[in-house]
Amino acid sequence: MELTQATVNDLLAQLGPGDGYMYLPTDLDPQALTDLLANRYGAPCTLVLDGFTDPTVDDSRGAALLVPFEDRAVKIRAWAYGDQWVGTGTARDVEGVERPVLVVAHREVPEPVAVAPDEDDDVDWMERLIQITGWTQPAQRPGMDWANMESRLGTALPSDYKRMVETFGVGAFDGYLDLNQEPWTHLREDGLLIWAGTEHEDLYCWRFDGDDPDRWPVVVRSFDNEDVTFDCQAAEFVCRVLIDPHHPFTMARYFDTHWFMNYRKSD
Repeated sequence: MELTQATVNDLLAQLGPGDGYMYLPTDLDPQALTDLLANRYGAPCTLVLDGFTDPTVDDSRGAALLVPFEDRAVKIRAWAYGDQWVGTGTARDVEGVERPVLVVAHREVPEPVAVAPDEDDDVDWMERLIQITGWTQPAQRPGMDWANMESRLGTALPSDYKRMVETFGVGAFDGYLDLNQEPWTHLREDGLLIWAGTEHEDLYCWRFDGDDPDRWPVVVRSFDNEDVTFDCQAAEFVCRVLIDPHHPFTMARYFDTHWFMNYRKSD
């Protein structure tokens, strides 16, 4: 079997949208399949390694992927993608032969909490963002040296942005909105710092025109070099972009469920 992204599409189509699994030919390279899926879904988490299941694995971390193999799983890597878990690795079949496997299972995603346009300032938008994305992993970059970064940049940074980076790390919301791990300064002459962007070349920025970074407005510099200003913080902006179909930069028209694609390399 020649492994390509088209092959992966065919295999996933055979499994369908619900729960399913298959043993693959023994001559297939399981690492090659893992790499193809990682190119598509981002960095995986490890559920089983050398026959030992991570004791922290539960329903919120893909435990449903292990059900078909009982205690025969040898190595299973997993991805959360929208309302589905996807896993691959190796497991022993009923005859005890270790073989590559591909498995999918339904993933429960919390219903996005409605975002009203007139919500008050007491909303914790980072907690809202965690709910919307169904994020269950531990903080990815808890040891960020913000003092050093802010010293290099010559300015303090918004607190919600720092929480986003610490919580989610390197990756993209819905595999589309890339979160910068350090603000880009390419537009500094225009009074803008860039904290995120999309494959459509929209740049998500702050206009740093005050001493309190938590009051900086979000500015979208579009691909045609026009600026659109939003009187909100970065986390609130992302929440509204994800689930408000009427937002001018909405992603709700393209994605029914929302997730964060982690680009962190697995161990």
